[in-house]
Amino acid sequence: MVVTSNQVGIEIDKKEVGRYMGYNGEYKLSPRISSLIDDSIEDAHYLIEPSYSYVIKDVERVQNSIIVIEGSIIFKSRGIAQLLEHCPKVAVFLVTIGRHLEEESHRLAQDGLILHAAAMDAIGSAAVEEVVDFAQSRIEEMAGAQGLVSSRRFSPGYCDWDITQQEALFRIVSGGAVGVRLTERFLMIPQKSVSGIIGLGPPDRNVEDYNPCKTCKKDDCPSRRIG
Repeated sequence: MVVTSNQVGIEIDKKEVGRYMGYNGEYKLSPRISSLIDDSIEDAHYLIEPSYSYVIKDVERVQNSIIVIEGSIIFKSRGIAQLLEHCPKVAVFLVTIGRHLEEESHRLAQDGLILHAAAMDAIGSAAVEEVVDFAQSRIEEMAGAQGLVSSRRFSPGYCDWDITQQEALFRIVSGGAVGVRLTERFLMIPQKSVSGIIGLGPPDRNVEDYNPCKTCKKDDCPSRRIG
């Protein structure tokens, strides 16, 4: 059964917004930027329409880099296969914050308010991650009730899971329920949307700790996640 909801509680983290704008480490927010972010966050609350959808499917077979999901859906990824070979089930999810914030960011840019547009865009990035965290917490609760634990989340385009696999994912959880569509280049519209999977497996199979980055030799990967 597909679960879809727009009842999402999120708190936009000002520090995360600053990080998306490039203010991290030794770079501190100036009073002007700090005030701009505060004002933009207040405006963004009227523009964000968070929603999520997910469905739990059986993992029917894993062989080398091929994963067969209930419904004859095939994923192709060695990294994902190494996770799902330990998982009897997988959660497939899709989240978004809607189109209004993106439209406002574009309008600000067209009006020449580039910094304001950048702040709004950064808020969108922080907000959609909050929605993913919220959806993942719901999935983890459901899994826990069945005696299963949850892995990290993985999205097409990450590691060796090709972005074209968005099409297979969208066949499992339709974007129409939350107002997301897929382009011919497998990008999502609205852009502030995230799709992916979470492996669900028994506590004794190290599902929670699985991280392909630990054995990957591509040190310069921007998506590298260690720890």
